[in-house]
Amino acid sequence: MSKKFFLSFLLFFAVSITLVFTIIEMNEKKAIIKKAIIKKAITKKETKKEKLKKSKRIKTYRYRKYPHVKNFYKVISKEVVKIALKYNVPPAAVLAIAGVESGYGRGYVAHITGNILSLGAKTNEPELPALYLPNLKLNKSKILYGDVIKEYSEEALAWKQRPKSLKKDYRPKSIAGTIKNLDYLDKNLKEKSKANLACIEDFVKVWINKNKKFRPFVDARVMLDKEVKLHSKNILFDRDLNIKFIYMISGKENSFNYRKTWAPKVVKIMDNVGLIELAKVLHVKDKRFKEVW
Repeated sequence: MSKKFFLSFLLFFAVSITLVFTIIEMNEKKAIIKKAIIKKAITKKETKKEKLKKSKRIKTYRYRKYPHVKNFYKVISKEVVKIALKYNVPPAAVLAIAGVESGYGRGYVAHITGNILSLGAKTNEPELPALYLPNLKLNKSKILYGDVIKEYSEEALAWKQRPKSLKKDYRPKSIAGTIKNLDYLDKNLKEKSKANLACIEDFVKVWINKNKKFRPFVDARVMLDKEVKLHSKNILFDRDLNIKFIYMISGKENSFNYRKTWAPKVVKIMDNVGLIELAKVLHVKDKRFKEVW
């Protein structure tokens, strides 16, 4: 084998090896690029799915399908938003608390007194006295009062002494704190709405107050005023702030409700009824309830 041929062979071999490695490298790069494109496409598809899920989650509120929930909020929501904003309190949280405390307005104390927040009466305020009322034997949670008792036979009723509720009675002064006309608010819907809103105003004005004796309410008042000063009243529609407020006034001694389970329950109602969105739309867009429910 001549020297010239040998050198030519080496050169050919080197070029071939280089070419092979170049092709391999190009294929690897193509594979990496292809993998990246596929990953990006999958991520994009997943993001779209997540956005769609989120959109559905935001727009589909589970509790709105219940008539009693709708009936409760359609009467008070717009005015509650106005009152809450006036006193720098998050309206969605207030609406949710009212739903929890009154059983969406179905509890007998809320029905009789208009006290949809279960606010305790002060020393000089009328409170619902002890009552001797029946419940249905087949449905013990159904407590009857007023003229509706006459619709049932004695055999269907189980009478029981109900203790003092210790809750403020928002009926007119002439009957507040008495056993008279227990179904007055049921028969006078304007007065019922008036009583409900008076209860709401007491909560946001008197209870959430720097002069309140108990620390949770004072701290909540200070926090809310500070946030509104920094961010304007729009911050009152922020979900995190609503949740912070709910937890600040609960779960401890001398708070609105000492039970640790209370705050999660209120937040659950707020989210599943869509109260933040409802409050925001009622205020910002000034729409009627039936347009946004």
